[in-house]
Amino acid sequence: MKLTTKQLTLCAVLTAMALALSYLENFFPLSLAIPIPGIKLGLANIVTVFALYALGPGQALLILIGRCLLGAVFAGNMNALIFSLLGGVTAMLVMIVLSRGKWLSVYGVSIGGAAAHNCGQVAAAVLTLGNTAPCYYLPILLGVSLFTGALTGLVAACLFRALAHTGLMRG
Repeated sequence: MKLTTKQLTLCAVLTAMALALSYLENFFPLSLAIPIPGIKLGLANIVTVFALYALGPGQALLILIGRCLLGAVFAGNMNALIFSLLGGVTAMLVMIVLSRGKWLSVYGVSIGGAAAHNCGQVAAAVLTLGNTAPCYYLPILLGVSLFTGALTGLVAACLFRALAHTGLMRG
């Protein structure tokens, strides 16, 4: 994939935005509202959904991988990299497939991505721990992914509407 200077710059800006949103999310005490361990809003996934529709799957995947790698380096937590990558790449692959069909809106694609992200992270936990105990937590995570995926889809849809006149969106 050959990127123009404009495309490369946009990918870098979106990667930085995703990193900033991921960091910002740590300041929201979501556990006070939803007392379930490990639940996050997934604010950085707003950028992922936006990039998928605005730039296409190749560039969106580059942004996702860049965010995962840089996030692990900046946080100094390379152990979390497998969770981030496996969850993120699984979500991206599912969203690519779902977005190609015309039967789902950005909301459905985003919810599918949130559910797939949770499945990927549970798979990473199973690989890391060496047992299947994390699978029992998956139904709870999938239930919450309906809310977080819809929220991500809503914000992405608002971005699409706000930026419709800029010519940034492909197709």
